[in-house]
Amino acid sequence: MNIPTNLKYTKDHEWFRLEGDCAYVGITDFAQSELGEIVFVEIETVGETLNAGETFGTVEAVKTVSDLFLPVSGEVLEANPLLEDQPGLVNSDPYGEGWMVKIRVKNMAETETLLTAEAYRSLIA
Repeated sequence: MNIPTNLKYTKDHEWFRLEGDCAYVGITDFAQSELGEIVFVEIETVGETLNAGETFGTVEAVKTVSDLFLPVSGEVLEANPLLEDQPGLVNSDPYGEGWMVKIRVKNMAETETLLTAEAYRSLIA
């Protein structure tokens, strides 16, 4: 299972990569493997400010639909435009081209509550 050490994680299987006061969010390699083939990603929260744990979108696989939860409070600045035509990028490159949203972090202190790669690995073991 691919769990990059430079990222933070949630118990809901989202990853979080901070870049200045903004961050990229997606689902983990574990999550995409559990879901199976991703056929649709829906994110209708661009421009909205959400609290940590609120739903920012959904991901649809062949057999299920799952909510996507924001790891920390922030404003959804952008949804990954590639996923509209290529939702399978979430399966093939979950930590790269398969990112889902870019957010402006509202409260940096919340990032301290996220899991390290080691803690996330223990969670899914």
